Amino acid sequence: MSQKPMNFVVIVSDTFRRDHMGAYGNQWISTPNLDAFAAESLVFDRAYSASFPTVPHRHDLLTGRFTATYAPWGPLPKDETVLAQVLTDAGYWTMMVSDTNHTLEHGYFYERGFEGFEWIRGQENDHWKTDAPRLPKCDPGKLRKDESLRHYRNRAYWTSEADTFVARTMTTACDWLEGYKREDPFFLYVDTFDPHEPWDPPQHYVDLYDPGYQGEVVDYPHYDYVDGYLTDAEVKHCRALYAGEITLVDRWAGRLLQRIRDLGLMENTMVLFTADHGFLHGEHGIIGKSIIAPGRPCSVIPLYDEISHIPFICRTPGGITGRSDAIVQPPDIMPTILAAAGVEIPDTVQGKSILPIAKGQSKDHRRRAFSFSYVDRPDSIATITEGKWQCSIRPTKTRSVSDDITLDVDGLPKPVAWNPKDNETPLLYDIEVDPQQSKNLADQYPEVVSGMRSSFIELLEQCGSDADVVDLWKEN
Repeated sequence: MSQKPMNFVVIVSDTFRRDHMGAYGNQWISTPNLDAFAAESLVFDRAYSASFPTVPHRHDLLTGRFTATYAPWGPLPKDETVLAQVLTDAGYWTMMVSDTNHTLEHGYFYERGFEGFEWIRGQENDHWKTDAPRLPKCDPGKLRKDESLRHYRNRAYWTSEADTFVARTMTTACDWLEGYKREDPFFLYVDTFDPHEPWDPPQHYVDLYDPGYQGEVVDYPHYDYVDGYLTDAEVKHCRALYAGEITLVDRWAGRLLQRIRDLGLMENTMVLFTADHGFLHGEHGIIGKSIIAPGRPCSVIPLYDEISHIPFICRTPGGITGRSDAIVQPPDIMPTILAAAGVEIPDTVQGKSILPIAKGQSKDHRRRAFSFSYVDRPDSIATITEGKWQCSIRPTKTRSVSDDITLDVDGLPKPVAWNPKDNETPLLYDIEVDPQQSKNLADQYPEVVSGMRSSFIELLEQCGSDADVVDLWKEN
């Protein structure tokens, strides 16, 4: 193994479904670059989201904590110990390149601790361009909100694939690496919002998956039940749009991976590719990852396997390749990097380093995974995965919901409420024999559900949740 100091490159791709990559068994979407990277890396088959969704996930990743146990979607707290600052203080040059605007806009300050950062402007509802928008290719009533028109305005003057967000983000990261001339080690954090909707890949990528489509292009759908909302053809085309985005991410992430190789950095650079969560394209009768639909409050849905099960691929110089069935989660990234850098891990960190697994020194990591939205909102749901079981539970008690507002998903304030249809729980699935999660076994195995709930309450207590919040989740 090289004696040079270890560098780090972390690539986060928002809403990248694990089962849409060839390395995880997909056979209909083209991802050759990520598949080739996986072949020379350690692929984790049991990686799961922790705090959900976008901003809470970054909060976890950059602090090494299960932050939704105490914090909703919001700015990075000023008193949190963050990965970039710890590495900067240890002599690393730290750089963020991101087009995920939700962590940078409105004073969220997720760039804190980095020596430098580049914000690639224009994603989703970023207040950027002021020109007249390009009009959507469908009935605007089918789009998630009026703010979606801002995205059409931001991309109105694209002329080629190089103008897309992931292309600009990965190109900027490549240029930074090529220009880096220092002897000091570096940490490069690259965060792209693609393949998150609005889905806007070049048409030639869409044509790979749904050629000749002539219907409406619903590229920013309401998060809703598809029955009575979208036709089968429209749902199929949504899948094609998303698949086109997946391939677009593969092409441009591949350029960054190749640049790392071309610069001779692979010998002393740990490279990690992951995502925050997935997305439903009609599975369980839903398009989206929650319910955000006209005329009713926002509501969390169970974090089914399509949502909570994430890609997690790590290439470690001198480490092993192949596959691991160890359960890993985003809070494990910070301690892993610090351990590989030889930097002391702060006592605030709640995650656990996977470096012993990456080096082939251990196969065990954690017993179960916890994926959950902010625990003190009335519709919160937690999904616990252990062995063959995946269980979704919600609080047994609730507070007044008259003034509950959430910023989840897009940073915009929305009323939130518990809805029995959206929040059916408990759910218990044997994911070994029922990977589609079609048969709820909660009534047959109440002791399993009870044990899962107890383990989640233990996590809340370990992570310092307020006692009254913990009480909301306890069995009556």
